[in-house]
Amino acid sequence: MVGVMSIATDGDLANGNFAIEDLSTGLRASGFGQVGDGRSFSFRLDDKRMLIVEVYRPRLSGPVPQEEDIVALASRSLAHVDVHDERSLAAAVRDAVADAQPVQRNH
Repeated sequence: MVGVMSIATDGDLANGNFAIEDLSTGLRASGFGQVGDGRSFSFRLDDKRMLIVEVYRPRLSGPVPQEEDIVALASRSLAHVDVHDERSLAAAVRDAVADAQPVQRNH
């Protein structure tokens, strides 16, 4: 079973708070939101039960971020996270976004 949840309110986004705008639970969980400083993020689960978070630069030029828009990444095991529970998954996402490390680019 896959659950879908919208968490953020218009007030959360207007005030620049961290907010998960969309969250789907289950073995193929995914979603997106706002960091609170103008950046957005997305997350998904991979085939190895790892949470993958991508944080994007502010002011994206289009609706779909490109690889060059990624400014930070995080991944973590979900061994102790209930991916079917919205609160548990949201907490893991929040922690992963906070721990995301800057992407190094070779120019």
